[in-house]
Amino acid sequence: MVLFRKKQQETKEPDIKKEQSKAKVIWEYVQVLVIAVVLALFCSKVLIVNANIPSGSMENTIHPGDRIIGFRLAYLGSEPERKDIILFHYPDDPSQIFIKRVIGLPGDTVRIEGGQVYINDSETPLDEPYLKELIVGEFGPYEVPEDSYFVMGDNRNNSRDSRYWDDPFVESDEILAKAMFQYFPKIRKVE
Repeated sequence: MVLFRKKQQETKEPDIKKEQSKAKVIWEYVQVLVIAVVLALFCSKVLIVNANIPSGSMENTIHPGDRIIGFRLAYLGSEPERKDIILFHYPDDPSQIFIKRVIGLPGDTVRIEGGQVYINDSETPLDEPYLKELIVGEFGPYEVPEDSYFVMGDNRNNSRDSRYWDDPFVESDEILAKAMFQYFPKIRKVE
């Protein structure tokens, strides 16, 4: 009888060790999964904006279906510059995220005449080699308020932008990120 009990104890010990080993492996997987989720949430809420482009308003720079990464911290120590491409909450419906190019800076006067953009009574139009075509129509002048920006799509004749919105200006606190690069369908810097 004593021999039988010893064998029973010996067979229980490896089973307990196997159970502990399985539990340890499962716990390690759970930890890795939790860390991955926390890092992904941190990146998406603090570092980047991942955007899928739904329309052709930014052609020929960005096309429908392109996937873009914007950097949320780009303007941490600076302000947006003219010609930056930004992701922002649409002023007329903040639940939507738009992507456009900064044209007018705080304090600027923006007018569109003869298919070209003029800033602050300049007789020389803004140099915009990224445009798909010249703008049809006359717009402005728009006086850009402090802490706000006037934005337009690169496909000007097919872009609903600051020219058409009820609230034509993007305020600084509506800006989510600066568009940095495209990762689908090809990888490249967005300019």
